Amino acid sequence: MSNVIVAGVGMTPFRKPGDHPPYTQMAAKAVRDALADAGLDYGQVQEAFAGHVYGDSTSGQAALYEVGMTGIPIVNVSNNCSTGSTALYLARRAIMSGAADCVLAVGFEQMAPGALGSHWNDRSSPLAKFDDATTRFAGESELPMAIRYFASAGAEHMQRYGTPLETFAKVRAKASRHAARNRLALFRKEVSAQDVLDSPTIAEGVMTRLMACPPTCGAAAAVLVSEAFAKRHGIDTRVRILSQALTTDRPTTFESGSMLEVVGFSMTREAARKVYEDAGIGPRDINVCELHDCFAQNEVISYEALGFCEEGEVQRFVDDGQNTYGGMVVTNPSGGLLSKGHPLGATGLAQCFELTQQLRGHAEDRQVQGARLALQHNAGIGGAIVVTLYGRHD
Repeated sequence: MSNVIVAGVGMTPFRKPGDHPPYTQMAAKAVRDALADAGLDYGQVQEAFAGHVYGDSTSGQAALYEVGMTGIPIVNVSNNCSTGSTALYLARRAIMSGAADCVLAVGFEQMAPGALGSHWNDRSSPLAKFDDATTRFAGESELPMAIRYFASAGAEHMQRYGTPLETFAKVRAKASRHAARNRLALFRKEVSAQDVLDSPTIAEGVMTRLMACPPTCGAAAAVLVSEAFAKRHGIDTRVRILSQALTTDRPTTFESGSMLEVVGFSMTREAARKVYEDAGIGPRDINVCELHDCFAQNEVISYEALGFCEEGEVQRFVDDGQNTYGGMVVTNPSGGLLSKGHPLGATGLAQCFELTQQLRGHAEDRQVQGARLALQHNAGIGGAIVVTLYGRHD
């Protein structure tokens, strides 16, 4: 089976809650931009997968009807923070199965200010087991659960490997330097590691406010096509999805006693291993990566899980600048979730947008010179992790 081609991508600027158009308009704009980028019209799309977390059923139809009403299958996708890349995963599988030649994936989110929470209070949360495990492994806390997960995982990493708080601060400062070059990012102001350390404390000794991503609103989209379709329609075939894996939790998440497992360390490692083996490459072959830095702590943990450095070697990896321009792998050139923003349903497709531009050589001041292999990591507690490998084909 030929690799699936990323024919077109689109993305809206990410904005704070309340400073944005309705989700239907944001999604429609991202889709129109992706179609224009591909040189196609909506009537040529045969299936669509629409990702969103905070929205009613059939929000995908409401958004896509703004673009056209062609009777195609529209599937709504919700997989927590990995929703956007899950939509991408399903779109790719539709093409690889032979069911369609031109498939749209769109993700969007219209979020409210403040911590994430459930809108269904008459039933147990799907994250109840994760909450219980966090209490058992890390103790009681009044912090919102998302912060508890990643602050506790960060604390465990610090205790296990001696990782200093400054390492997380340096990761956040790096994100700000990258985002300063990205006109679509929410936060474009550069901050220093000291600025990060001096920001208000969220979890004592472990996390400050600037180490956490903000609630964000926005949309992103990608049009995927088969190679035969691309040839028939004269579509740019340079960017291809070479491999992809979606993993979910195993019993160790709740039995290991480790917060690193609760936030998906082994899921990420397994998804990355599958992708590397399938493509016949290793982590050191990757030129650029967009990974799921919902908190600076998760970026640090993910370096190890993706194989960019050995477990316990993160401090040196960061101190040596191996995660930025001139280093081993330029990580989150977009600014990542920490600076670009994190509209849950859109994040995975915004990562796709960035990596497609990088492989085309169209990333402007963010361009990673000579980029030919790009890795995407999108994680959702609850859980699902999607790792996607893109390659440039000339």
